[in-house]
Amino acid sequence: MSVSYKKLWKLLIDKDMKKKDLYEKAGISPASVTKMGRNGHVTTEILAKICAALDCRIEDIVEIVPDPDKSR
Repeated sequence: MSVSYKKLWKLLIDKDMKKKDLYEKAGISPASVTKMGRNGHVTTEILAKICAALDCRIEDIVEIVPDPDKSR
C-alpha cells in the first residue's frame, strides 16, 4: 500500500493556490510539501495543519492506494 496526494493537488488547483501558498498558510515546511509531491509519508500533525488551513477533511487530501506491482 502507498499514499497518494493527488486529491490535495487537485484541491489546490480548485482553490487557485500554489504549493508555496499551501506551506505558508498551513505553517508547514517546504520540505514536507516536497515529500508529499513524491507521495512520501508525512506526520498526521502536518496533515491536520493542511486540513485546518484548507478547511477540508483528511480524506479530501490523501488516500491509500494498493501497490500496482503486488498481487495476491
